[in-house]
Amino acid sequence: MTKRVYSASLSRDFESSVKMDDLSAPLLDPREPVDTLPLSVGDPVVCILGSGDFSRSLSTRLLSCGCRVVMGSRDPGRLAPDLVPAGVELKTQAQALEALAEAGGSLVFLALYPEHYPSLLPLKALLSGRTLVDVSNASALQHQGQSNAQILAQLFPCSSVVKGFNGLSAWTLLTGAHDASRQVLVCGDSPSSKLAVQSLCRRLGFSAVDVGGLCAARAVEEAPLHLFPSWRGPLLTTTLLFVCFYLYAALAHVLLPFLDRGQNNLHHLALVTVNQALPAVALVTLALVYMPGLFASLLQLYRGTKYRPFPDWLDHWMCARKQLGLLSFLCAALHAVYSVCLSIRRAAGYMILNAAFRQVKQGVADSWEEAQVWRSDLYLSSGILGLGVLSVLALTSLPSVGHTLNWREFTFVQSGLGYLSLALSVAHVLFFGWDMALHSWAYPYFLPPLFLLSLVLPCCVLIGRLLLLAPCCALRLHKIRRGWESSRHQPKERAETQALSGDVQKKVKGSVKHGKSLRQRIYSSVRPESESREWRRRRRRRRRRRLISLFSFQTQGKAKVKVVVNTEPSPTRPLQQHVQPLVTSLAVTLDWDFIFDTEGPDGMRKGTQAGAESTLGEELSPSSSRTQVQIHVKFSLNQHELNSLKPQMWKDQSDQSITIVLRN
Repeated sequence: MTKRVYSASLSRDFESSVKMDDLSAPLLDPREPVDTLPLSVGDPVVCILGSGDFSRSLSTRLLSCGCRVVMGSRDPGRLAPDLVPAGVELKTQAQALEALAEAGGSLVFLALYPEHYPSLLPLKALLSGRTLVDVSNASALQHQGQSNAQILAQLFPCSSVVKGFNGLSAWTLLTGAHDASRQVLVCGDSPSSKLAVQSLCRRLGFSAVDVGGLCAARAVEEAPLHLFPSWRGPLLTTTLLFVCFYLYAALAHVLLPFLDRGQNNLHHLALVTVNQALPAVALVTLALVYMPGLFASLLQLYRGTKYRPFPDWLDHWMCARKQLGLLSFLCAALHAVYSVCLSIRRAAGYMILNAAFRQVKQGVADSWEEAQVWRSDLYLSSGILGLGVLSVLALTSLPSVGHTLNWREFTFVQSGLGYLSLALSVAHVLFFGWDMALHSWAYPYFLPPLFLLSLVLPCCVLIGRLLLLAPCCALRLHKIRRGWESSRHQPKERAETQALSGDVQKKVKGSVKHGKSLRQRIYSSVRPESESREWRRRRRRRRRRRLISLFSFQTQGKAKVKVVVNTEPSPTRPLQQHVQPLVTSLAVTLDWDFIFDTEGPDGMRKGTQAGAESTLGEELSPSSSRTQVQIHVKFSLNQHELNSLKPQMWKDQSDQSITIVLRN
């Protein structure tokens, strides 16, 4: 296929060329404009005001990307020729800005200290309409007043100020990552200027992140000054734990024996006491990693919803779990190294010689103890396995490794293997202690051994995790995390609407046509779909409570009146005695030819008259001189439902009010 050159003349023949072979037709219409990003591959020049280390490193990186660089200095003659990279045009600041204007460039990097910004005021006309990139950092944290970029914007209102590149060092610019693994925070009020700077960032091999307007410049300027902000709490916690355990071990095994018996164990402070404190710190810190997850689960179970925020202390604690886990791994690794060094120290050789001398003196030929052999092998094996699993957790905490895992794999490693590592560590300490905690000599000066204290928190975490795995907790927690909410935590207006809604009553009345019993109509209308299992449990409990009978009376030409009697008829007191006082107060005449003495299916009673049996719920033949009496169902309600029925007005299809009368 012959090649075609698309020029301005091609647009006139575009329609005819489309009718040719499909392979020869152009893919794009040359008449349509093509949007181009600023600072494309052929951009002419970038100006840098300043000649320090950052300016020289930035110019070297720009030259390697194919940009023309003009460097402006207050005194170009004082710079040695070897300091300026080859290919950089070194000029005065005014000459550099003029060269930028002649080449049609717009980007100006201000690699100056903020106190030198006023020295650029004579160049205000040359800087007008240019994009000024401020690369300075804050002098201190919590600096009052405006940021450096905002001050620069006030000095040069006719220029667009963009904050960026301040988080990169000169070394990073020279040897920085070309795989866009280093982020550059960019902020500014001009979208086009920010777009130009972001395009330059990507061209230099960095990843640009837009953090908003120039009002965010203070946070960008203070970002390089923070010293491990997310590590302060975990480091402080780990340090305090180590100090507490170290002082406790020194008190029990060094200070008190010296004061009591004059025994000199000061040489234990350098290695033995440290090795006693490190495993306790590692175990407790690992338990602190998984304890906030238990608190969060219990809080969600108690609230019955996930749509309420956690307390601030719990939120900060959960955000520090990664740092706590890495510090736990550090303490465990140091404990392993210290344990290996215990056998090669000089004191260990003396102890072996003393033990051998005592054995010879006592005439012991064989000192083999089967229980101690099993004890040492078990606690060493569990400790090695626990450290190995903890190493996997530490590796997956690295971003380069964690980003290669999907969410399910990461959760399995951090949660499943994490609890396995905690269980193995607890087993390591238990095998180490063996039956030591059962002997009185293990409590010198009434102080419990250190390994026993370190087991309290990890055992509580493991027991709590096992309780959450129970079906009664796990199923409810699973529903909550999928969006289910408990009715007792719903707003009061919503609960009242659900209980007293007229739509519910219409639903109950409408279900009569479908042959449902009143029990089924009430339960199907009131019961929430998400609480069917809990509703059935409550229904079984309510069956044992008081019974309530619902009667329906209908007079000729009048509205229907429903009377609720919350006492169960007894053989000694007929049903008529319960209803007659209410009937008298309502001025309704009843015909007591129907005797309700048996109970049919679904809790409905049956009525008999002159040997004829009629199931309740069916229509009775009306009488012109007598009022019909019909009992629908026998069902149970709790006190809350009774109270909700008291103020309610029921309406029938003829919009006539129906009064509910309750009588205890």
